[in-house]
Amino acid sequence: MATTSRRPVPVLFRPLKGGPLVKHVLLIGFGLVMLYPLLWMISSSLKPEELIFREPGLLPSTVTLENYTEGWYALKHPFGYYLWNSAVITALSVVANLVACSLAAYAFARLNFPLKKLWFALMLGTIMLPHHVVIVPQYIMFSELGMINTIWPLVMPKVLATDAFFVFLMVQFIRTLPRELDEAAEIDGAGYWRIYLRVVMPLCLPALATTAIFTFIWTWNDFLSQLLYLNNPDNFTVPVALRTFLDASSDSSWGPMFAMSILALGPIFGFFLVGQKYLIRGVATTGLK
Repeated sequence: MATTSRRPVPVLFRPLKGGPLVKHVLLIGFGLVMLYPLLWMISSSLKPEELIFREPGLLPSTVTLENYTEGWYALKHPFGYYLWNSAVITALSVVANLVACSLAAYAFARLNFPLKKLWFALMLGTIMLPHHVVIVPQYIMFSELGMINTIWPLVMPKVLATDAFFVFLMVQFIRTLPRELDEAAEIDGAGYWRIYLRVVMPLCLPALATTAIFTFIWTWNDFLSQLLYLNNPDNFTVPVALRTFLDASSDSSWGPMFAMSILALGPIFGFFLVGQKYLIRGVATTGLK
């Protein structure tokens, strides 16, 4: 019988000895590279302002908290005032997105109504529509309604379930749930609303947590919409307030801006850490186990 010779495996494709250790070292190194801008900003917030760009390293030669105290009271209001404005808008946006998107997703996933597939396709089509395309008509509409310098232009789109990505996410999650649960609830006399509240929503906790996390992060960091609709300094949010530390025609307060930026990251990290265990389950749409 003819024997077949096996070609030697190239050196680049041979498994390395101590492979897991090498992988962990590479991941840690890559993580440090990704975290370097954040670490540099933390270091710069603790430096005197005249040393921020003179000492590009991470270890400051002089440590001071002056940037934090100065940045907190540098604007018209204490910085906590702008944190509160962002918290109100973000909280309303999260609640509105959870309620509106879950209702729309339940309708698409479980109910039958005329032109259902057409409306679902149109909803998905809005994902491919750039946000900048609708800025001008939205601004004109809200201006005609007298809503400029209010929170409604930022919250009302959430109430109307305009974030098609989250609707699609919940639709896919609800479709993984057995319909037998709905049928059993119907036998017990439950209607659509009771099935939605008592059966579907408790099982959709991972998808709801994912929606809440992403809505919180995107709304908290949103600069363009808040700059467009909130022109009164009394209504400024954190991203718009941070922009006022920079001035193209005069000196910019880099140290206080870095310090307040660090404080602004706190709520995002906190909210993410609380809901991170549901995030992967929500994205993967595992459904029932």
